[in-house]
Amino acid sequence: MKYIPSIVSALLGFLFIFASVMVLFNLAQPKPEDMPPEGSPAALFMAAIGPSGMLTLVKVCELVGGLLLIIPRTRNLGLLFLGPIIVNILAYHALIARDLTSSGGTIGMLAFISLAPLYLLWVERRAWMGLLHR
Repeated sequence: MKYIPSIVSALLGFLFIFASVMVLFNLAQPKPEDMPPEGSPAALFMAAIGPSGMLTLVKVCELVGGLLLIIPRTRNLGLLFLGPIIVNILAYHALIARDLTSSGGTIGMLAFISLAPLYLLWVERRAWMGLLHR
């Protein structure tokens, strides 16, 4: 049982590292069927975030957060880095893309990236309580 937090943090960290490296180094192009329809809110959002440099900033933060998450000593700092990014990913899928009920891997991936950090926060709750009780 004591290895489960390490496994969960490694999976989550490698997921964010992999996602950021794929975009930062342009290793894979999305398939046309995976792209949002032209003129949809999701397509307009992606058209704005890409060229502005904001996507690069988010991916660098994902890379740093993923690396910090893998190291047990810096796991909480990694969660701080990735927390706002995870909230934005969930907000994008719920409010802009509106694909939370779609079939496929979207709902499974969203469930993992939202439940895994909550589990890690629960495991490290004593360390986080120090911030609340002063």
